Amino acid sequence: MAEYTLREMMAIAAARQIRDKDIVFCGTGISMLAAMAAKHISAPDSVIFFETGAIDSLLAEVPMAVADPRVMHWTSVNGSLADAFAFMQNPTTGRQVVGIMGAAQIDRYGNLNSTVIGDYFRPRVRFSGSGGACDVASFVGRTIIFMHHEKRKFVNRLDYLTSPGWLQGAGMREQAGLAAGGPAVVITNMAVMAFDDTTREMYLMAVFPGISPAQVLDHMEFEVDISRAQTFPPPSAAELAILREKCDPQRLILG
Repeated sequence: MAEYTLREMMAIAAARQIRDKDIVFCGTGISMLAAMAAKHISAPDSVIFFETGAIDSLLAEVPMAVADPRVMHWTSVNGSLADAFAFMQNPTTGRQVVGIMGAAQIDRYGNLNSTVIGDYFRPRVRFSGSGGACDVASFVGRTIIFMHHEKRKFVNRLDYLTSPGWLQGAGMREQAGLAAGGPAVVITNMAVMAFDDTTREMYLMAVFPGISPAQVLDHMEFEVDISRAQTFPPPSAAELAILREKCDPQRLILG
């Protein structure tokens, strides 16, 4: 079995969630790396675009940020922030969009907080807030969420709702007037979580090799169904070679 890091495992886990023809809206860091890897592994006809307006980037080198000029190399369109969000919210293209997101807190229905920890008016920590995350969570076809697996992050109740997941469960997005999309998976440094088709509650889909379902639950405030959990297949030697040699040979994100 090839040796790999947890960061590499997370990137490959996300890349496997991206299908051919998907339109991938991603930010800086591991989400960008996952989108690049997917184009080389399983989704060569996927389209990557950024909130800065670059659509269908070639990404010959991994950019350091969404404003890095390298995101504009050999694009189909170099537009603006407004163009990027119009593309995402378009009724035709928007349903094909996969948004890759992260947050400070997540609850059992995939709702996210990236605004404050503690009381909104007297917070212990104040973050940068939504940016475009609320729009992504509200309008795209589905989202992939990256989280570090800790109790302080997997919480019973968010300190603030920044970006909607499945809200309070089945049918609630539709009642709120949101698009039919929603969170598909949560990828952590321990496991892959998914959401039940009926209840929309989070459940444990797969654990990474060497991790037990009990360990996953120990790092969450709320319990989830673990009866469906399998062991997630580790990255293959070919996948790791693509990640390391084609996507991030300078290890700018892999470290």
